[in-house]
Amino acid sequence: MSQIFPKPITDLPEADVPIKGIKAYLSQGISHQIVFMQFSEDVDVPEHFHESQWGIVLEGKIELTIDGIKNVYEKGDRFLIDKNIKHSAKIYAGYTSMEYFNQRDRYKVKTK
Repeated sequence: MSQIFPKPITDLPEADVPIKGIKAYLSQGISHQIVFMQFSEDVDVPEHFHESQWGIVLEGKIELTIDGIKNVYEKGDRFLIDKNIKHSAKIYAGYTSMEYFNQRDRYKVKTK
């Protein structure tokens, strides 16, 4: 898996995201988080919901089902998942994104 993120991003703390095959870096704000994600394998994320989430695909592909509607997002595409809307995903190896969560505690810093 090639590294798309520059050193200022990879110097951020790793996010503890409970999904296999992910490397994620966490930028923590007072009321939000920005997570830089890169996947090394295909994964299925079961349906769930939380505060609003906005993302942009930097590389690869993701199939997102948002409120029952399935769409495929690829490099350059953006998506928005509104607060408390059920969604699930099929993420393909190589998927890389930057995602904003309107939630200050969505993810914790990964401890070794």
